This record gives sequence, structure tokens and C-alpha cells, in this order.
Amino acid sequence: MKILLLNTGKLLLILIVLGYGFSVLGKATKDTHMTTYKKLSETEMTKKLTPMQYQVTQKAGTEPPFKNEYWDNKKPGIYVDVVTGEPLFSSLDKFDSGTGWPSFTKPIDSQNVATKSDTSAFMSRTEVVSKSGQSHLGHVFDDGPKEAGGMRYCINSASLKFIPAEKLKEEGYGKYAYLFDGLPIAKNRIEVATLAGGCFWGVEDIIRTFPGVVSTTVGYTGGQLANPHYEEVSTGQTGHAEAIEVKYDPSKITYEELLNLFFRLHDPTTVNRQGNDRGTQYRSAIFYHSDEQKKIADKVIANVNKSGKWKHPIVTEVTQATAFYPAEDYHQDYLQKNPGGYTCHYLRD
Repeated sequence: MKILLLNTGKLLLILIVLGYGFSVLGKATKDTHMTTYKKLSETEMTKKLTPMQYQVTQKAGTEPPFKNEYWDNKKPGIYVDVVTGEPLFSSLDKFDSGTGWPSFTKPIDSQNVATKSDTSAFMSRTEVVSKSGQSHLGHVFDDGPKEAGGMRYCINSASLKFIPAEKLKEEGYGKYAYLFDGLPIAKNRIEVATLAGGCFWGVEDIIRTFPGVVSTTVGYTGGQLANPHYEEVSTGQTGHAEAIEVKYDPSKITYEELLNLFFRLHDPTTVNRQGNDRGTQYRSAIFYHSDEQKKIADKVIANVNKSGKWKHPIVTEVTQATAFYPAEDYHQDYLQKNPGGYTCHYLRD
């Protein structure tokens, strides 16, 4: 070693530099795309994962539908293995399958996803796992959107970690940032609309499908009682309306466009009634959050009245928004949880 140091210092220097380079490539740093993903030890997983995440990823468990973190997530970004961090799916390939679990038409990188034959549960299915971590993710079926290849990757939220598009570089996934170029991500602002049009089950089930709608919450507003329960509101004595709080992206759907659709999905000419549902809680109402929203609401109502699409005058109330109280959990996404359940709403031409 002494002779080497004296006579071949340049060679030693090269070896040191090369050694440093290899150590960087193996670190999964944020400045390299050659990231190595490794499965955590049992001790590490116990510390890092929740019981549900462990049960799903390590024991091939299944989380409840509609009661998981990402089934209705519409934000732009990618989904990675919660255990190893392997990039798995993109929000650009996510769609609403109606199953209550996150569904994708394809992986973001096929090299990070593997499949296995699964004959458990007395049926033959194709299991989906992460390539390096071998984490159980879910199953893949051939009943997805035909225009996108026909596949449906039905994935457990508990096996995923979501990386928002605006944080891809910060979290070490910069190589995927180009997928979201041109999308209004960091500057994206979300606005709120509060609407009432009869039973909130049917109103939500239609509004949630509109492009630009980020999230929906059903609840009660416009009454005198604080923190009301369904049993109280259903008496018609609290003054509340069954309503829906809509969070939307105004760069994709404007407030005026949202209201125009709202007047197509319910009958705005019946006082305190929608279909077979009667009572003040079923009234048609727009609860505005700003003077601008009020102006737009008045304008839309005037236009709808002039259009002649309804035989009778519009009776929709336009009232300033007050406290909104989310309804009980079983009311949220009710028709998604109970397909074929009661509704008197549909989108008219």
C-alpha cells in the first residue's frame, strides 16, 4: 500500500472517485434516476407501516371499499409502493371504476410491477405486486376502459403512497415531472360551491362525475341548529337543506358551468319537493360564498327561465352560505357504496 501511494497516487485517486460514484448511485438520492429499491426488514416495516398497510402488503389482505385513502383522489401525481417507494401508477391513468378502490389502466413503469397467479378465495385471479418489494398491491382484470387498453388494475390504497405532481422533484421522482407539464398544478386553486337539489345522494352521484370536480361532501346547511343529525333534519323542523359541498378546479369547470349542470340534474320548479321527497330539507337552493357567485347564480337562473326548458318558473333560493355540517359517514358516496339505491336525479338534455 505504501508503494501504491507513492508511485500510483493518480490511480488511487481514480479509485476513490469511482468508489464515491458507486456509493451515490446506490443511495436512492434525489439527484439520480438510478435508484435502488429494497424491501424493508421486518423490524423496519413494523415501525413504518400501519397495521392495515402491513396486512395488505405483506399478507395479501384487502382493505374495505370506499373507506380508503385514495379511491376518490383526483389530484395530479404518482403513486409509489408504500414499502419501497417504487413508482407504480400515475393519476393520468386513474379512473373511477365504481368499485371503491383506486383503479388504473396501466402501470407508470411496467418494470416496477409484476403479476402472479392467485387461486385463493375459491377463484382464479391475477395478483399484482411490486417488482422489488414484492408488496401485494391488488389484482388486475380485463374489464377496464377499452379505449385505454381494456385493463383495470384494482389496487389497495394501503399499498400506496401518493406523491403530488408539484413535489415530484423534491421527493426524488423528478424523472416523472414531464408527465404533468402544462397542467395547472402548483398554481391550481380550488373553489367551493354549496348546492341543494333534493336528496343529496342523487345530487352527489351526478356532480362527482363532472370534469373539474375535485371532491364532494354531502351535509346539512341553511338551518338554525348546530351540528344537526339526519334524524333531526329529516323532521323538516331545523331549517336545514340536504346539500352538497363541491370543491372544484375553476380552470377546468367554471361556477357558471357547474350551475348550468346543476339545473339539469334536478327539478328547480317544485317548492320543497324533489320527486317523492317532500319537505323544506329537499328545497332547491344555491348557497353563495361571494358576491361574484351570487351574481352568477342570478344570471344563470334568469337564463334558465328564459330558455323555456322548464314549464314553470324557477323557485331555487339564492342564499348566502352559512355553516355546513357534513352528514354521517353512511351518507357519503351513498350510491357508490349502494349501486341501484334510491335516487330521483338524472341529467337532462
